[in-house]
Amino acid sequence: MSGIVEGRVVIVTGAARGIGRGHALEFARQGAKVVVNDLGAEVDGTGSSDAAAAVVEEIEALGGEAIVNGEDVSDFDGAARLVQAAVDRFGDLHVLVNNAGILRDRMLVNMTAEEWDAVIRVHLRGTFAPLRHAAAYWRAKAKAGERVDARIINTTSSSGIYGNPGQGNYGAAKAGIAGLTVIAAKELERYGVTVNAIAPAALTRMTENLAPTGAGSSSADPDDIAPLVVWLSSAEARGITGRVFNVRAGVISVAEGWHAGPAVDKGGRWDPAELGAVIPALVDKAAPNALTNGQIPGRES
Repeated sequence: MSGIVEGRVVIVTGAARGIGRGHALEFARQGAKVVVNDLGAEVDGTGSSDAAAAVVEEIEALGGEAIVNGEDVSDFDGAARLVQAAVDRFGDLHVLVNNAGILRDRMLVNMTAEEWDAVIRVHLRGTFAPLRHAAAYWRAKAKAGERVDARIINTTSSSGIYGNPGQGNYGAAKAGIAGLTVIAAKELERYGVTVNAIAPAALTRMTENLAPTGAGSSSADPDDIAPLVVWLSSAEARGITGRVFNVRAGVISVAEGWHAGPAVDKGGRWDPAELGAVIPALVDKAAPNALTNGQIPGRES
């Protein structure tokens, strides 16, 4: 098979179903060798299955190369074994797509500590651990004088970067992933590694029970997300790093992050009593927070 990522070795976490499955298959169609990582768990992270093996069979039926990997990406040592599995089987690693995730939705006043911890662990730690081990692998290669042209694509969400009630744990993890993406991009650029993130919207097991809220929920096919991820993994995307992209069906936009807005400088320490005449005016001048679909109220396109 030949394509835009011909010969590149790719790890996709959470690749047995939904968006991750779409990534794995499109990478294979475009010539990549794929490590299909998944525990085969339910949406809430419980249970297991051999669903990843079915994706490998699909890839092989296309004429591609793939292996199954069942490591828990939130386990630090397991993530190291995942990276090593790619290198052992295919001789190198070029792309890491952090896609694995679970849901334990609950309003804050009812959320348990276990529901919080489980989601933070799978999403945020489960992004950090593979990223950390892949980065160490590429750093060692760069320091040895080898040319590195590697990619990391993380998965954030409109729930994290714009906000969605009932998903405090999920949104906090996804906001953390967006922040980690920007920081990792700055740290790893010197080694030839780009780091970007996507905030996808598609109808999957994880979104089928959500009320439609714009970019946070959509009837779009989960396979529609893969083209952007595959392109970001290609040589053509070498100059793109530290960015978060909204993607839904055929719509792609760049998410513009936190930045300083209206300001006032007294030139010294404020008295709290003075701020009543200052802060409301600053807020009035500032753009309102984005809606869950990413649009600024009154500026929807």
